[in-house]
Amino acid sequence: MSTETSNNNANCDTDSGCGAIDLLIQPRDKDLGGFSVRRTLPTQQRKMVGPWIFFDHMGPAEFAAGKGISVRPHPHINLATVTYLFEGEILHRDSLGSYQTITPGDINLMVAGSGITHSERERPEVTATAHRLHGLQLWLALPEADEEIAPAFYHYPATSIPALNINGVAVRVLMGSAYGATSPVKTYAQTLYVEAELTAGQSLNLPTCAERAIYVAKGALQLKDTTVPEHAMVILNSVEGVVITASADSRIALIGGESMNQRYIEWNFISSRKERIEQAKQDWQAGRFAKVVGDEDEFIPYP
Repeated sequence: MSTETSNNNANCDTDSGCGAIDLLIQPRDKDLGGFSVRRTLPTQQRKMVGPWIFFDHMGPAEFAAGKGISVRPHPHINLATVTYLFEGEILHRDSLGSYQTITPGDINLMVAGSGITHSERERPEVTATAHRLHGLQLWLALPEADEEIAPAFYHYPATSIPALNINGVAVRVLMGSAYGATSPVKTYAQTLYVEAELTAGQSLNLPTCAERAIYVAKGALQLKDTTVPEHAMVILNSVEGVVITASADSRIALIGGESMNQRYIEWNFISSRKERIEQAKQDWQAGRFAKVVGDEDEFIPYP
C-alpha cells in the first residue's frame, strides 16, 4: 500500500520543557535476510525530515566466513540513496555499469531519477573470512523538478569529506554546509548530513536549518531535561542555539534540510505522483528496467 507522506510536525508537550524537541522516535527492527536493520524513517509519527525520507541503521552485524550481505538487484525511481559505513565494506553495482566498493568514511550517492537498478553485495575476499558490517543507509526524495533526471552514480572517498574539530568534538560534514565547511557531495535541494563523535561530557552547538533530526548511533545525548537514548532519533524544530551534551561516548548523525511537498512510498519506489509508482511497478514486473551490469542473473521480485 502507498503511504502518503507529509511534514506536519508532531508538537512536543509544552509542559515537558523539551524546548527544541518536536518528537522522539524509537526505530523498528526489520529483517533484510541474514541481518537486521533499525528503521527510523518513515514512521507513522513522522514521514520525512527535510528531503530525507528513509533512514536505516545496519548492524553492527557479525558474519562468519562464507556469509555476508547479498542484496539482489532491485529498482528505484525519483530518489537518491546515500550509503555511509562505520565498519566493513559493501560492493555496489548498478545498471549504469558502476562497480564500486564503499569503505568506512566514504559516501556513495546513487541518483535513481527516472529509474535505476542496483545490487549490494560483498567481494569474495571479504566473505572469505569472518567480518563485520555497520553503517547507515538513507534515501533522499528528489525535488519534483528533478524526479525524472537521468540516473547517475557518484562516489566520494573518505579523504574528500571535510573533517573538523569543533571545541574538541570530531565532526564530518557529509552533505551540505555546516561549521564553515561545505561537503563536495552533490545535492539537489538544501540538504544537511553531519556526523559527530563526542566523548562523555562533551557538548556541541547544532547548525540550524528548516527541518532537522539527530540519530544516536552509539551512546546517549542530553538536550536540557530530555535524554535521547542509543538508537533513537529526535526531531528538532528550527530554534537556534540548540546544544547537545553526550552523557556517554557517542556517535551521532544530524540530518535535515528544506521542507518538501508530500511523497508516496511503496516498496523501493518514491514519487510525488501515485501514478508514477504504479508505472514503475508494472515496468519492474514486466522486466523493463535495465539490468545490473555484471549481476544480471538474479533479481528481487515485486512483493
